[in-house]
Amino acid sequence: MEIERWERSEEISDAEKKVIQEIWSRVYANCEDVGVSILIRFFVNFPSAKQYFSQFKHMEDPLEMERSLQLRKHARRVMGAINTVVENLNDSEKVSSVLALVGKAHALKHKVEPIYFKKLTGVMLEVIAEEYPNDFTPEAHGAWTKMKALIYTHVTAAYKEVGWAQ
Repeated sequence: MEIERWERSEEISDAEKKVIQEIWSRVYANCEDVGVSILIRFFVNFPSAKQYFSQFKHMEDPLEMERSLQLRKHARRVMGAINTVVENLNDSEKVSSVLALVGKAHALKHKVEPIYFKKLTGVMLEVIAEEYPNDFTPEAHGAWTKMKALIYTHVTAAYKEVGWAQ
């Protein structure tokens, strides 16, 4: 079976790390709003993902989702985890540790199928590219594609480590 290009974690160059961190600094300045936009788009595009969230799994209206305190809280948590990864791109052990914790929690406690991380990181790139079009050059897109792969690779490695079986 051939693995999609972005599922393999490619080395992120120092220049690409800088691009990721520069864009992220602007994104993270609007952490909650961008995080909420990402989650709403994720749930609208992949409504089956809502099954893992008892607090808002029955919400259909994006405006209702936007007002949900639980959704906002989860958006802050997601953005905080990504921020930790971005801030520590030069420390591969820290990145691995943070994403292993996320992966293990979602595998063991929340029972989330790992495919949703692939979908969520794809939505994250779409939203960032739309919200920051002047920053999201082809080079930035390439760097963020590697970032997406890094997240997915580490999270799914944690699933494998805990013996995830669907």
